[in-house]
Amino acid sequence: MGRLEAICISERRGIQKRALRYGELIVNQGLEGDAHSGPWHRQLSLLDYSDIEWMRSKGLQNLEPGAFGENLVIAGINLASLGLGSRIRVGATAELTVTQRGKVCHNRCEIFYKAGDCIMPTRGVFVRIRTGGSVVVGDPVDVLETISPQLFQVVVLTVSDKGSRGERIDTAGPAVAQQLRDQLPSHIYTNEIVSDDQEQIEDRLKHYASGHGIDLVVAVGGTGFSPRDVTPEAVCAVVERLTPGLDEAMRRASFERTHHAMLSRATSGILGQTLILSLPGSERSAIENLNAILPALPHGLQKLRGDTTDCGPRLTNVTADPTPVAAL
Repeated sequence: MGRLEAICISERRGIQKRALRYGELIVNQGLEGDAHSGPWHRQLSLLDYSDIEWMRSKGLQNLEPGAFGENLVIAGINLASLGLGSRIRVGATAELTVTQRGKVCHNRCEIFYKAGDCIMPTRGVFVRIRTGGSVVVGDPVDVLETISPQLFQVVVLTVSDKGSRGERIDTAGPAVAQQLRDQLPSHIYTNEIVSDDQEQIEDRLKHYASGHGIDLVVAVGGTGFSPRDVTPEAVCAVVERLTPGLDEAMRRASFERTHHAMLSRATSGILGQTLILSLPGSERSAIENLNAILPALPHGLQKLRGDTTDCGPRLTNVTADPTPVAAL
């Protein structure tokens, strides 16, 4: 069990927060009175007390709670061990879900200019408030569920006009999510439905690939010839690098069953450190395509996480063939 060491707020962004004795955590908002509160995925920021102590050991002895822009300082729990989807209880009733680990700082904050460094981008943990409640310094902090950060974080995005309007139950997205749970060491961060609207699809792809720490986004549906099938256009609009080998492998696998496979326009690519895949909207075809590339996904996703090991076995004790090329 951990302990709540500090509660901090600020009335505007980009400045150090000030400490309070107690606070109110508002469902799907944040800490009452704090500038960072709102109905987004980073409603509350947490820091491990040991990380702050580490910064103090580097000569920053006068660090006060809130110096790094954190809302809650927690002792006795290794926040670095909590992956996306992990659940924490603070005090008697407040329940938090981890939604992001670390962040990208686009502007230098006050603490950076004072200390020359900030641990929030690398050590900060961000959460959404699922159940609210009053919290007081000294309250107990419990981990209700731990999702390992080693698991690949996956978003399944079902693209369907009728599904988004509630006119049809689309089964392909849930089937893909289940197959990924079964065959890939992964955690399904969320399973969402959007309409066949290119701008909306692009928005959701960029949302999940920018800062969340999502490894894989799978868009299911909208890959055919129909006028409303615009998923490939949305993917191409947001990715920085295409991954044609995955698309070729999926089409080849489907072509063994039906010539209609050549009509698939499914496209995949990379945005930042996130792989974006698109699969057909048919449940059978989606699973068929996914199965074709599943063996290669762990290696590819590890590379996106920064794995620097060689892609193939290293050959040793190999000598060159002295036979001249002309003699062959």
